[in-house]
Amino acid sequence: MAFSVNISVEAPIENQIQEITYDGQEIYQAPLTLSENLAKIAQRIDFSKTSTSGSDDTSTDKVENGEKSDKQDSKDSFAQQNSLWPWDSVRSKLRNALTEVCVFADVLAIAKEKRYLVLDPVPQDPPEVKPMVQVYARKKALAGAANVLLTGVERLRNSQNELARNRSTPDFHIELLRLRQNWRLKKVSNSIIGDLSYRTAGSKYTQTGMFEVTKAEDDEKVPSSSPPVSPNPSASPAASTALGGPGTSSVPSVSSPIAPPATSTQSSSSKSSSLRVTIPSELQGVAYIKVLCQKDQEDLCSSNINLLTATVPNTNADMHWQQKLEAAQNVLFCKELFSQLAREAVHLRAPIPHMVVGNQIMATVLPGIQLIIGLCHGTGNEKKPASSSPPPVHNAEHDHVLEHSLHQLLREVHHKNTHHPFPHPSSGPLGPSKRRRIAGPTAADRYELLEMTKSQTILEQIIQQAQHFFMRVRTEYVLDTIAKEVKDPLIVSHWNALNSPTQSCVKINIWTNSYDTVCRTSLVVHVGEKSLKCVCRDGRVMNMSYEPQELRDLIFCQIHQHQITAVQNLAKCMGWQFLANSSHLGLGAVEPLGNASSCILASPIGDRMIAVRCEPQSGVQVSIAHSPRKDFFPGQLVRERKWENLGGSFKEVRWKDMEGKNFCNKMELLMASLTSSQN
Repeated sequence: MAFSVNISVEAPIENQIQEITYDGQEIYQAPLTLSENLAKIAQRIDFSKTSTSGSDDTSTDKVENGEKSDKQDSKDSFAQQNSLWPWDSVRSKLRNALTEVCVFADVLAIAKEKRYLVLDPVPQDPPEVKPMVQVYARKKALAGAANVLLTGVERLRNSQNELARNRSTPDFHIELLRLRQNWRLKKVSNSIIGDLSYRTAGSKYTQTGMFEVTKAEDDEKVPSSSPPVSPNPSASPAASTALGGPGTSSVPSVSSPIAPPATSTQSSSSKSSSLRVTIPSELQGVAYIKVLCQKDQEDLCSSNINLLTATVPNTNADMHWQQKLEAAQNVLFCKELFSQLAREAVHLRAPIPHMVVGNQIMATVLPGIQLIIGLCHGTGNEKKPASSSPPPVHNAEHDHVLEHSLHQLLREVHHKNTHHPFPHPSSGPLGPSKRRRIAGPTAADRYELLEMTKSQTILEQIIQQAQHFFMRVRTEYVLDTIAKEVKDPLIVSHWNALNSPTQSCVKINIWTNSYDTVCRTSLVVHVGEKSLKCVCRDGRVMNMSYEPQELRDLIFCQIHQHQITAVQNLAKCMGWQFLANSSHLGLGAVEPLGNASSCILASPIGDRMIAVRCEPQSGVQVSIAHSPRKDFFPGQLVRERKWENLGGSFKEVRWKDMEGKNFCNKMELLMASLTSSQN
């Protein structure tokens, strides 16, 4: 079904830019006059089309024959003329003129080529020559050209004189060109205004980032610094008011490894500048986001978000305009990030509520561990008391992955605001996401629709990454501690280099030195946000909580099972027989940690037996038994000698006094000695 939509088309407010002069002035094209507009519209007339109605021929025949029409015919012709195209009369006149010109051209062709007619030239009076008028016109034209050349020469002379006076100062137009290449500028009345905000990148932060660019005066061009900007003592309270806090803390800037590449427009502060950049007071100084993780008032890790390549001087007068603009944009970015985090902390519902106090956000990551996010903004003009002691130096570990993630979260939000997935409407407000638009054809249920509406905030992602960081640190600590405590067998951990911010993987290999081909135990531990998942070699999957003791118990159980498996494989190589084993031995004292494992081995001819018991607490115990029994004495009840072939009682071996580098080496020597004694 066809339907019509009314569309209003309006002309653009501003005309097209024709030229941009060196001083930054934009020259626009002048609007068309009425005559030019009429000529432009007349060019769209198609003269190749002929009128289908024969009204013109009829009216012409009537005029040539001298006939007069009655009143009825006049009414019909008047109605027919009104129904014609508005430009039909113009087209008719132009077509008649074209016909006359064609006839005149045929007459000229006959007269010149075929000599049918002879046309004598009509004598005309010679035009009156006024030499003084021509002289005045040429003089006026030459004077105009001379004025243009003289004006250009004067501007070049002034420019050369200015460069000669100030050799250390770059040219104003060259610096303005470099400024325009890196920053957004716009000419407003007689001043140049720039924008530092991230609105073109998708930012929705309301604070403006406008700055003014002017030409520095000659008396202000000092070779040591750029023109100073008068500081505003109310800069810190203004900045905190926009973020919902009572005030800011002046903390010295900490250099960060995250920094944009240096541009060619950056220059040192020793060179003067012909530009003067005026920045709002709330964007002056240095700002960065400080992230600190504490456990019982002890700093565990910290990271800082600072977009600058180095520490910025305290005063804005010592900075080049490029560094000044970068510092102001860094302040704006940090304020936007902290404002977003503070707004999310207030709206999120957590088991332990998040707190926003001044310029700090406190969130609980794990029981007893807090994540503190603070905004540090200093203008460099704060008065420090004489008795103030230097701030304490924290020897906390600096996590680069957490820092990089914090820096990229707001960038991802900006990118999502400007890059919407296709297909999306070409005009009008953007509707639901792509998954919700195709929910009908894919027959999505209510649960899937609810899952589509859920999205993680920046603060939630930061907390999850901090939780994973602590889980990874705890796992590393447990594995390193066990590797130091247990010398036999060897424990080697291989961390995967390609991990996500909330998921890591470590492969643990347990093997004995010089016997790695006999037995090797491998297991993989997946480190998540609040839990651990262990996948053993036999396919068993064990889930653990964030408590490190559970992982420690699991590693010790795997170590003892590895010892029993290594003894069994070694017995096969030595020719001994494997009789029995148990991973959860129910005999003996109850172990405080895990269960004891054991196995029984027999010599090749069966007259020697070895019993091995591995306990998580006591370690390894080895016992041997002989057959026939040396303590068998026949009596009145037992007279037959066959009973002496039964195995005797097991006697424990002083395992620590045996020779050998490790457990498998000692077992190999023990089996070899018992086998040789049989012969």
